[in-house]
Amino acid sequence: MFLERFFPPSPAKIAGRRLYDSAAKQARSPNLYTVMGVPDTLEGRFELYSLHVALVVERLRGQGETAAEVSQATFDAYVRGLDDALREIGVGDLSVGKKMKKLAAAFYGRLKGLDEVLAALPDRAPLEALVQRTVAPANGGAALSAYLLKVREHLAGQETDALLGGTVSWPEAA
Repeated sequence: MFLERFFPPSPAKIAGRRLYDSAAKQARSPNLYTVMGVPDTLEGRFELYSLHVALVVERLRGQGETAAEVSQATFDAYVRGLDDALREIGVGDLSVGKKMKKLAAAFYGRLKGLDEVLAALPDRAPLEALVQRTVAPANGGAALSAYLLKVREHLAGQETDALLGGTVSWPEAA
């Protein structure tokens, strides 16, 4: 980008973009759709992108000021990705803002809901109900819920400094 030559992005923005790109790639894992039954629709993809980004944001919570900056940059990259996707599917410029507000509100709702069901652990029933209600996998929410818990545990085992540098690994989606 032209402006980036004169105003390079901060390390937090670079890390946030890398974390988002990785989360988006993971959310496109074929097994999430074929094995776990997530509908391969715009809504299904939105839910998976949102859940993966939400789990990264949750992992960075409470890890200090730099983590808060990287978390915000990850969310900003997520929003930019949604905006780009809306434009790619032909949503007009005048409608993008309204749709983005709805999607941002939906994301914050998902984040709050995820926080609530994770607080209820080890009881998995609330997580499974949330997954069934929002993602609506064809085979119920148990497999996807187990995968999300595996992702959360996997993220918890990663070094915070690596995440702050934009490096994240994901468990296999199977």
